[in-house]
Amino acid sequence: MKLLIGAAPSKIFHLKEFAKSLMKFNIECKIVNDVEYADGYPSRNFKSWLLSNKKFEKLISEFKPDVIFVDRPRHFGLKSVNSKIPTVFYLRGDYWSEMVWAKETVYKSFAKKKALNKWEEIGSECFSKASMILPICKYLENIVNKKYSDKPTFVLQSGIDSSKWNKTKDMDLKHPCVGLLQGATIWGKTKELFLLKKILPVFPNVTFYWVGDGPYANQILSELKNFKNFKWFGKLSYPEKIQEYLSGIDIYALITGIDMSPLTLQEAQLMEKPVIATNVGGVSEIIKDGETGLLIEKNNANDIIDKLSLLLNNEDKRTKMGKAGRKFIEENFSWDIIARQFIENLIENGLMEKNEYKK
Repeated sequence: MKLLIGAAPSKIFHLKEFAKSLMKFNIECKIVNDVEYADGYPSRNFKSWLLSNKKFEKLISEFKPDVIFVDRPRHFGLKSVNSKIPTVFYLRGDYWSEMVWAKETVYKSFAKKKALNKWEEIGSECFSKASMILPICKYLENIVNKKYSDKPTFVLQSGIDSSKWNKTKDMDLKHPCVGLLQGATIWGKTKELFLLKKILPVFPNVTFYWVGDGPYANQILSELKNFKNFKWFGKLSYPEKIQEYLSGIDIYALITGIDMSPLTLQEAQLMEKPVIATNVGGVSEIIKDGETGLLIEKNNANDIIDKLSLLLNNEDKRTKMGKAGRKFIEENFSWDIIARQFIENLIENGLMEKNEYKK
């Protein structure tokens, strides 16, 4: 069995771990940067359009994959579904809501809307022709089933290699402190950070460190930059600096308007940090409320204040939650577990023969 994996550049690090586990089960994998093998409008890298498309055809001809695993609905996915090779799509977020938010915020100009409409067109063809769609959480699976009721779906959580996430050199931070590690690329997620305007004054002696960047960062910073206990680090190198940052904080808080299966929650728990996170999307699937962390209500600053106070005032509880969090992630989200689930689902849906599976 040969599996070709087309990955977004930012996800290659993680999908290499996935491929490594798959190979333990007799799956031959090849992982490539998707834009190097298929590109086109509305991408701005004009020179790559013709060259990358020729590379895709050569890749298929030489590797001869039985199944193609696509990380996002872009040109690589479009080429894959039209190659007649069974293609499965990994879906990390609510693609359709994200398109709506983009149109309503930063993509308002004619040129940007035209580009976004093209991405939507590509996405629609990818999903409609896919052999199977793999949403990253149960919440997202319900959305997919409503839009593509005829498509086989299977929840494929993101795995993580726990051996690479251990206590390391702490980043030099002022304590007590709360870590906020989230991008500012999707408005539906990012705008929840405005709640910090009500939270920061309640904890004048607690420093809140935000790591993240994106098109909406300036809107958040314009409202929060004058608070003395709020610090912005921008984007940190992954994974080394992120590990130092997570190792140094006291509590990790994910204050988000919508999220599916944020990897940061897995990483923070592996670093034995107590977590609090908004109970939206698939967040509750990767936290054991009251045991490894605390879920908070969306758009409820008072709930965040109460949960932070509980943890800040109880070091023993923070320690116990941190240790329970590492155990929970190790036992449920290893790449070997995820790889086994993926293979068994391919077999169930007729995309792989059972005798090709080495248990």
